[in-house]
Amino acid sequence: MRHGRRTHRHRSVPLPRKPMPNQANRVTLPRAFSKLGICSRKQAEKLIVDGRVRVNKRVVNDVEAWVDMASDRIELDGQPLKAHAKVYLALNKPRGLVTTRDDPEGRNTVFDCLEGLDLPFVAPVGRLDKASEGLLLFTNDTQLAQRLLDPDKDVRKIYHVQVSGRPGEAEIARMTTGMEVDGQTLTAAAVRLLRAGEKNAWLEVELTEGKNRQIRRMLEAMGLECLRLVRVAIGDIALGDLAKGATRFLTDAEVQSLQRGAGLNAAGAKSSGTAARRKQR
Repeated sequence: MRHGRRTHRHRSVPLPRKPMPNQANRVTLPRAFSKLGICSRKQAEKLIVDGRVRVNKRVVNDVEAWVDMASDRIELDGQPLKAHAKVYLALNKPRGLVTTRDDPEGRNTVFDCLEGLDLPFVAPVGRLDKASEGLLLFTNDTQLAQRLLDPDKDVRKIYHVQVSGRPGEAEIARMTTGMEVDGQTLTAAAVRLLRAGEKNAWLEVELTEGKNRQIRRMLEAMGLECLRLVRVAIGDIALGDLAKGATRFLTDAEVQSLQRGAGLNAAGAKSSGTAARRKQR
């Protein structure tokens, strides 16, 4: 009599789906992947559903499960997850690129500019729309990225904007006092005229909030056409003479400046960017 061979299947064991009180280290399992700089939450969800992720030696398929990053052992394909060194990168985004990793319409993305760089998983800090250009930061430091995007932190972002016509003092004052557009109050922290010609002018606009297409919508509400929009600074990080489509790693001093501006302890902060190199082709 032949006996069939027993097969051992890994059962998916449910984990808590709500955070325990007073446990700051508890996050959702996909969020843990993102915070460690392994991959995006969306990518992590696929890994989890595919049964490639274990928590404390047990397979977990629930993308809403919560884990404790300080005490739980999280594994991918049998290997424990380890945080990558923090990376901070600046890109001079050209016009025509969308700020996303994978575009369903097949358009060119900002990640095309990162090809050939030996990088861990990084994500853009905020967005610039397809028609906008200038300074865009990338990092795997999710805490800093969240703080930089938090309007309560008042991290300034400066834009140089070319508009049709010549805005007067009334239009500039309206931008800084606030205006209602599509049910939202849009306000610039500061606006000044840089230079003006017969047909168009350049404005410098400072924002501390980041609402969708904010500057363009404010200009449209006043009947002004936005011809070009270039972000030239985030906090103390300036675009400078960085070429279009080019990237550079932030210095330790620049990272510390961003951390201080975002209300984080910057003591001893280090960037691994100085050690990164382009892959050999």
